[in-house]
Formats: sequence, C-alpha cells, structure tokens
Amino acid sequence: MRQDSRFSRVLHALLHLENMEGPVTSDDIAHRLGTNPAVVRRTLAGLRDAGILISVKGHGGGWSLAKSLADTTFYDVYDALGSPPLFAIGNDENDPSCNFEGVANAAVTEVLALAHAEFIRALHARTVASLVHDRHAIDDTHRDTADNLIKLNSGS
Repeated sequence: MRQDSRFSRVLHALLHLENMEGPVTSDDIAHRLGTNPAVVRRTLAGLRDAGILISVKGHGGGWSLAKSLADTTFYDVYDALGSPPLFAIGNDENDPSCNFEGVANAAVTEVLALAHAEFIRALHARTVASLVHDRHAIDDTHRDTADNLIKLNSGS
C-alpha cells in the first residue's frame, strides 16, 4: 500500500518558508521537495484555507507563512491536509453475522480509536517550530561527531 507523505513534505516546506525572505514560488518549493508545482499548489491550498499560509498570484508572488510556526501545531497541519487516515487496518465487515467476528471487530475498533486519540494528542502537543530545535540538535550531533573524528584522526 502506498504511503501518504504529504504530512512530512508539508512540514519540510514550512521549514523552508520560515527561512525565506518574501514569497516562494510553487516551482521553488517543488524543486526543494522533489515533486512538481501542481502537487505543491494542490497540497498547500489546504494550508492557505486553514490560515497557515498565504499565497499571492502573479509576478513577485508565491507562498509565505500567515502565522508563526510557533503558533502552528502538527494538528493544524494534519487537519489542513484533510486529516488523512492514519491506519490501513480495519474491520472485514460492518455488520458481521458471526459473533466471534463481532467481538474481534469491536476489539480492533477500540484499539484503533485509542491509538488515534493518542496520535491526535501528540499532534496537538507539538509545534512546527519545534522542528527547528530538532534540526539544531541534529546539526550539533553531526558537528560533535565530526569534531571527534578529527580528534581521533589527528591523534589528539
């Protein structure tokens, strides 16, 4: 089954938009994401409608942030994308004639509801701006690793 990568791609795009001066074209975003501009426009339209982004048509136009990434939760982005299904798991029939199937379906439904509720809670708890901190932590780790390799190679 094909995965829906829009969520991570949009987070990626938002981080680029945060670091750009002025509006960014769909072509530029598409180049950074390795996709095509039509996909970018279609995907980002939901974020524009949700008030996360603004878009300006014409020369000098493009996409820009409508609000701070510190004020934008993962849930805001997920919701703007239409709340895509989290799981491919589901029940075989909605109205089973076998009692065992009914019990199994009820158990699966309950577990999926709990997992979905936890997923939504986690989305509300994290802002897109937190990814900037994560990036800096990764950069620091890479820098520390590189420094340690240099020390090892120089015999220090």
